[in-house]
Parts: sequence; C-alpha cells; structure tokens
Amino acid sequence: MSFAERAGRLAGMAGAVLGWPPDRFWAATPAELAAVVRAVTGEAEAPVDAATLGRMREACPDG
Repeated sequence: MSFAERAGRLAGMAGAVLGWPPDRFWAATPAELAAVVRAVTGEAEAPVDAATLGRMREACPDG
C-alpha cells in the first residue's frame, strides 16, 4: 500500500472514529494521532503523579 493510500485510509478513520475533519487530521503530527488513538483504545499511559511532576519542575524550572 502506498503512502497516499495509507494516509487516505487513516484520514478516513480519524474522521469516522474521532470526528476529525480533514484539516485537523492533516495538521496533527503522527505522535498526536498516536496519542489520541491510544487514549481512545484504552492504551494511554497513566498521568504523571505529583511527586514526579515536582521533581521535573525542580530539574527544569524554566519549563
């Protein structure tokens, strides 16, 4: 299957399953699309806990 065929199929699935219009699909990065798919399928990682977030803030105080 070519890139164009795969992209067209993914765009159709994003529209049908996620309700994304074409411009939203094409504006999303592959990582963003993957994160949404993981969240919808229940494969999303647990959110960061408060202690981990605190250590991250200390390590990178400027964000």
